[in-house]
Amino acid sequence: MRKTYAGGQGSQPVEALKGVYLSIEEGDFFALLGANGAGKTTLINITVGLVTKTSGKLKVFGIDQDIDPDGAKSQIGVVPQEFNFNFFEKVRDIVITQGGFYGMNRDEAAARADEVIKDLGLWDKRDTVSMRLSGGMKRRLMIARALVHRPKLLILDEPTAGVDVELRRGMWEYLVKLNKEGMTILLTTHYLEEVEQLCRNMTIIQRGEVVKTGSVSALLAEGSGMRYRLTLNATPTKEQAQKIGAEESNGPVVTVPLAAGVPLDTLIVKVREAGLHVVDVAHAQNRVEELYLSTLK
Repeated sequence: MRKTYAGGQGSQPVEALKGVYLSIEEGDFFALLGANGAGKTTLINITVGLVTKTSGKLKVFGIDQDIDPDGAKSQIGVVPQEFNFNFFEKVRDIVITQGGFYGMNRDEAAARADEVIKDLGLWDKRDTVSMRLSGGMKRRLMIARALVHRPKLLILDEPTAGVDVELRRGMWEYLVKLNKEGMTILLTTHYLEEVEQLCRNMTIIQRGEVVKTGSVSALLAEGSGMRYRLTLNATPTKEQAQKIGAEESNGPVVTVPLAAGVPLDTLIVKVREAGLHVVDVAHAQNRVEELYLSTLK
């Protein structure tokens, strides 16, 4: 896929996509990462028909966009970054109207709207004018609107931006549920922990080109290593800390590096051999973030 924007008067054309190849399997939960200006939104806008590509081919579940653009778009539900619904319209009416754009009659759209509104915890707000919703509720409304026509592919362009932790976790659970039911999901996000928690495969693009692609687990394993934050049953002595290989210690909480590909079990065995026990374990940093930053070097 290539996209070149014509430059303004006296300026050079801008090549937003420089031959991006992307393949997403049906039923996948896929992450598309990249800095602002990397080409993510251009690629999404081409997929949903808002931007015309310069060259390349796009198929959505086998439907060629050039041959049957309406058929390709009918397979897609999209949640853009910005709120773009009528702020003076009621929640339920917004979702019903969206169903009409996909050929659903009023009764069918109303029944489906009620279903997704309930699923997303908006039922009590169904007759509320959308401008009165909180930011998190507006995000849920965007998702409800995208799902009303039962798309096979859901595209989420930074869906949890500005959403508090509790609502974000609730949205994660709902998206995982949709994916388990067979929906293919494409996610862009700057909350990189979402990628590690939700996605199976990922692609990183920079300046319109793919720089990394593969399964999340395989790409993370390429890293130089990882650090774990262990909570132990007691504060280790200097000798015990050396046996474990701790880099730093704060009472019973220690940070320990582990080489890539080495199982966590190995570290737990070391702790036991030092005469201690692991009470809790967590990553000391976001591994996806480290992988992402490594592509910028």
